[in-house]
Amino acid sequence: MLTDVNLWPLIGVAIIIVGFVLRFNPMLVVVVTAIGTAFAAGFPVEKVLAAIGTGFVKTRNLPLIILLPLAVIGLLERHGLRQHAQRWISSIQSATAGRLLIVYLAARQLTAAIGLTSLGGHPQMVRPLLAPMAEGATENRFGRLPAKVREKLRAFSAATDNVGLFFGEDIFVAFGAIVLMTTFLKEAGIEVEPIHVALWGIPTAICAFLIHAVRLYRLDAALAADIEKARQSGELGRESAGAAQNNTAQQGA
Repeated sequence: MLTDVNLWPLIGVAIIIVGFVLRFNPMLVVVVTAIGTAFAAGFPVEKVLAAIGTGFVKTRNLPLIILLPLAVIGLLERHGLRQHAQRWISSIQSATAGRLLIVYLAARQLTAAIGLTSLGGHPQMVRPLLAPMAEGATENRFGRLPAKVREKLRAFSAATDNVGLFFGEDIFVAFGAIVLMTTFLKEAGIEVEPIHVALWGIPTAICAFLIHAVRLYRLDAALAADIEKARQSGELGRESAGAAQNNTAQQGA
């Protein structure tokens, strides 16, 4: 027997889309979405307020957990973490940006596969360590780098972290997505063990590693071509002149 389904709670999706398109404050958009969805579903006011209060109490320590590591990383950068990382990688003659990123990709996938997803990340690993080390290894081989090459190295560093995490965590049996998939399949009458879903993620992770590793292996040659092209076009000379003018203006000020 078919029963009427209340579709009004889906108004929350529209609120989120409109709020993000108009670039309102994300926290405000989420709160308005929660309240609008609750009222559309027929929740009483006291129940809505109780749910918001419970959520606040449970997550009030979350900003502290996020901000403390960022503060530590900021202090380390202020005291030369990036410079030390570049200097250390430059002392290894055989190190290249491609080889460094391949090693990091393997380490990121393996650690994510056993649930250690917090060991990497853009703010705590890519920006202060991985990207400067990739730049230092490239500078050690080719000398001063044009701005486009630096941006390319930073983009590849961030992409390597994303690929390693995304395909590595799918192997971890307690990963939230695996639990979600098994629960959804169970509700559909398909009994699947989480370990089986995790095992079937291994071939995908291996393919992702091989494909991205090939891209990283070819990165060094692509960087050499970009740097040579910048030298022939005089781009490096113009950047040096611009940097010198900026330094002179700052000293005069």
